[in-house]
Amino acid sequence: MALVYQHTINSGTRAGLWRIEEAEDFFLEKVPLKRDVSHPHKRLQHLAGRYLLPTLFEDFPLEEILIADTRKPFLPDEKYHFSISHCGDYAAAIVSSTQRVGIDIEKASEKILRVSHKFLTEREKMLLDEQMSAQQLLQLTSLMWSTKESMFKWFGDGGVDFREHMHIENIEGSDEEGKLICSFRKHEPLPLTVHYRFLYDLVMSWVVS
Repeated sequence: MALVYQHTINSGTRAGLWRIEEAEDFFLEKVPLKRDVSHPHKRLQHLAGRYLLPTLFEDFPLEEILIADTRKPFLPDEKYHFSISHCGDYAAAIVSSTQRVGIDIEKASEKILRVSHKFLTEREKMLLDEQMSAQQLLQLTSLMWSTKESMFKWFGDGGVDFREHMHIENIEGSDEEGKLICSFRKHEPLPLTVHYRFLYDLVMSWVVS
């Protein structure tokens, strides 16, 4: 069993990180494969993410998952709100019985720096200290991208501009964990707090609201 991290956020909300070391058959014993995922590793990621859901809450009804027009998976009766993310050999999930959630995992890459102008506002760029090392700059930019991905998944309805509708006001924390003070502005401005943790060469961020 490769559950490498689990976090109880509150009495009704849990998150977890799974390192994918198993063969496909391991997951297929418990996970119904409803989608035609042709790429072998992407299929493993898909299965591992779904497998995590009942690992976090034993009574999670995998067979009832539907896919919205926006491609967001959901349960029709909203017994649980949930979000899944994949990156390399890892899958992450967050499940809540009471609140909407979003989660994302990312591995820092130079590509994120090259496209940062597409998702960071001028004010957000000011949070990037010119005195930072190249590695620190890469980590922080990756964190900010992951934060907006988590907010995007939390919203779940599409039609979101990463620069216009999602704003990062401040970052509070350390090189290991902390939170970002944000606002979501698709409609009326809504304050959101996104928590993060760096682990296993990944940044994991999540929002519960």
